[in-house]
Amino acid sequence: MSIHEECGVFGIFSENPLNAAHTAYYGLFALQHRGQESCGITVNDDGVFTSHKDVGLVADVFGKEILDSFPEGTMAVAHTRYSTTGTANRNNCQPIEVNHLKGKMALAHNGNISNAAKLREELELSGAIFHSSSDTEIIAYLVTKERLKTPSIEDAVFNAVSMLDGAFSLIFMSAQKLICVRDPNGFRPLCYGKTRGGAYIVASESCALNAVGAEFIRDVEPGEIITFSKNGISSRRDLCEKKPISHCIFEYIYFARPDSVLDGVPVQRARVKAGEILAKSCPVSADTVIGVPDSGLDAALGFSSASGIPYGIGLIKNKYIGRTFISPDDRTDRVRIKLAAVEEAVRGKRVVLIDDSIVRGTTSGQIVSLLRHAGAKEIHMRISSPPFLHPCYYGTDIDSTENLIACKYSPEEICRLIGADSLGYLPVNSLCELVNGENFCSACFDGRYPTEIPENTKKDRFERHLSEC
Repeated sequence: MSIHEECGVFGIFSENPLNAAHTAYYGLFALQHRGQESCGITVNDDGVFTSHKDVGLVADVFGKEILDSFPEGTMAVAHTRYSTTGTANRNNCQPIEVNHLKGKMALAHNGNISNAAKLREELELSGAIFHSSSDTEIIAYLVTKERLKTPSIEDAVFNAVSMLDGAFSLIFMSAQKLICVRDPNGFRPLCYGKTRGGAYIVASESCALNAVGAEFIRDVEPGEIITFSKNGISSRRDLCEKKPISHCIFEYIYFARPDSVLDGVPVQRARVKAGEILAKSCPVSADTVIGVPDSGLDAALGFSSASGIPYGIGLIKNKYIGRTFISPDDRTDRVRIKLAAVEEAVRGKRVVLIDDSIVRGTTSGQIVSLLRHAGAKEIHMRISSPPFLHPCYYGTDIDSTENLIACKYSPEEICRLIGADSLGYLPVNSLCELVNGENFCSACFDGRYPTEIPENTKKDRFERHLSEC
């Protein structure tokens, strides 16, 4: 079992028509790591929306023929998804589009609405009919409902997001405006920049700005609502500083791409720092340090630098396996196809193996077995995060403690279960050193939630509505 994040969002605003679909396509490629279940693009050509979305990777969903079928436009919103609420099917693909009395709207969402069940029940009792099991459709309904009684979409968005709890980085597109919103806690990242041609780009991570030739301007502040229109850029800050800033610490440990900078902190630097802390808090005598590709590599470099133990490439990842790959029934075979041990690098050596997390423990045990089979003399596993002990309600795919091995066993027991010679985790009290401050959420590690805990947190909590229709 791997930890997944919900999605990546991408938006474009330009005063002049451009090939918005192609730009969005490149942006989604840069954000593919944030979601691999489905993706979609909606282009705005003078108020006419053209969309394509489907289940699959960006390269599978958008071929040249489909991209070329899009018209030029002044705006676009795009999305790549991994589901934390709702299953992987076409009904849950984004962007979500709405046609209503006052016009059109498209919406892309990254995060997880913790009071979604309550809001959906209220909407259904008022007559709303839902077509998906995603909490994003709830946001679309709220904005549409507010738009019918407000003078502008900005007011409608403000009224709607004021009702939401939890994590939401949002991009809305109307006929004339592009609006981006970040929740008051700032759980999920969101930033914007500008291309040389004058187009504004909004994206989950700065790596997507780089991919389309946009220069980073700044992060969207927690609680901020920014509107891009022909009248320029405006910012509404009524919701700013209303709640404690709680950036997700696991964005820095695992989710984000290492070349991104989130809220002023380079992701790669945070991961290298985690490795350095591990070397000091969980020292061991060894011959080589190796990382599990890809998110364990930077922490392995940090561990090597701080410990003086040479860094090596001991595991190779097959880069050509996508989600369409037909996996064998045996989990061990699946790991061996995706990862290969470099025997020359580990044979007869005491190995420090760095990974970003242990969730269920199955994969960790298989990787240890791979290295044993390749001739490693000792394997000392070090994890660049603390143990997962609590559910996450803000977009990380941990909706219960049922599959968390650290909830059932002690570190010593886990070490024996995965077959390692020793096991060490990043100390939870050292997380602040990764981001140079205290403004982060680490509830999945320490249980200190920055918002009220919702009653129903299951990923499939809305599936019954679809099956009963």
